[in-house]
Amino acid sequence: MSTHVRRSPARILTIALTLLAPAGAFAATTAGRLGFTNTPLTRPEGDSEPAVAIGRDGTMAVTGLNWLTFGTNLWTGTFGSTPTFRGIVDGALQKPGKRIFGGGDADVDLGATGTLHASTLIFLANPTLKAFQLGVSAIACRDAGSPGFAISTCTEQVIDGAGADRQWITSDGATVYISYHDAGNSSLVHVQRSDDDGFTWFRVGDPIPAQGAATGAATFNNDQGNLVADPVTHNVYAIYAAGEPGIQKGTSAAFNNVFVSRSSDGGKTWKATLVFHAPLFTALNNVFPALAVDPTSGALHATWSDGVTVSYATSSDAGVTWSTAVAVNAAPASTAVFPAIAARAGVVDLAYYGTTAASKDDPAAVWNVYLAQTANGGRSFTQSTVSTAPNHVGPICTEGTACAAGTRNLLDLFEVAIDPATGRAAIVYADDLLTTDSTGAPLPQLVLATQR
Repeated sequence: MSTHVRRSPARILTIALTLLAPAGAFAATTAGRLGFTNTPLTRPEGDSEPAVAIGRDGTMAVTGLNWLTFGTNLWTGTFGSTPTFRGIVDGALQKPGKRIFGGGDADVDLGATGTLHASTLIFLANPTLKAFQLGVSAIACRDAGSPGFAISTCTEQVIDGAGADRQWITSDGATVYISYHDAGNSSLVHVQRSDDDGFTWFRVGDPIPAQGAATGAATFNNDQGNLVADPVTHNVYAIYAAGEPGIQKGTSAAFNNVFVSRSSDGGKTWKATLVFHAPLFTALNNVFPALAVDPTSGALHATWSDGVTVSYATSSDAGVTWSTAVAVNAAPASTAVFPAIAARAGVVDLAYYGTTAASKDDPAAVWNVYLAQTANGGRSFTQSTVSTAPNHVGPICTEGTACAAGTRNLLDLFEVAIDPATGRAAIVYADDLLTTDSTGAPLPQLVLATQR
């Protein structure tokens, strides 16, 4: 649930920067030939904003946010099959004196231990439903790959109920991390850690404070991307877009810097590095910047969108230095948003929604899902069409809760994962052209695309 500030008009300002990242360049992106099988995962209540993870044993987990009702739907199965619908994964959460509704946001992880980890944004309402606040759940499910897996065997708990937004989850063996925004005041990013495979939790350090100029840029002034744990170095990383201190604070969400913050001590302390800087009021948060680590090498791969161009940069030294950013998308994906990224064994898969239109706000824009792939660190990409038919027509708004009706049916993200056994990609995306509700309005559904 992105609730960031509506962007103000761009102004011409000159500022002095102490840190500068290289200017962007263009990658050699050519037409790809990857093929995909697209399987709708339709539900009567509809779903949007999906997440996907694939475990070492090929178990795949997919989550989606209920469109007409509360709750986060879960599907599991083996890669290459149609996953089985398991029900609402955050439906059993309750708290004395509260009524808890799930499905604000969700992320899912399948750990090396075989445990399914999930985190969802929840609404904690008073008994009369006249007031609510946002919280974060932590869900752990053992034996998610077994044929008899049932949500009723999962452990569900609330780990923060004091106000939160956009949470993410990742794991390194039995060590699991959840990050989320403090949505109440500072928009800082909080991190909690579990050392017992996701069953008990405690707060560790935050990625933004104590970073000097980077802290000033991000306080009250950031969009938080995903959290990634590296099984090679055992570092954990957080990516976020941030604005300019003293200029944008609470007034504009056109964040023109991308940072990656690294912790080498289990999340206790962090070190932020500027990955990319763009001119003031260039929004690099359309919607979330995304990060992936190659579990075979520890190489990091970052991506973001300025509303037209999806860019990519990589680091081979644990995020200390980053390559020159390159533009990835090419016609017919002339405009691209919502980048999602995965990496394994030297191959990087970068997915996005793309259109031939010159603007994401074009009412005539026709959108499809694309996958760009590189095996040489971004020097060249091949771009393949994933969807067999358009998944949206009209604007895709990236302004969070400030969006006009009908422009945010796809919500704020979708995801891609790579099967460890085959190296093939699974992409789960939202499509609001498949079904309608009882009034005839679009009813978004999820589509699972698996690489053939």
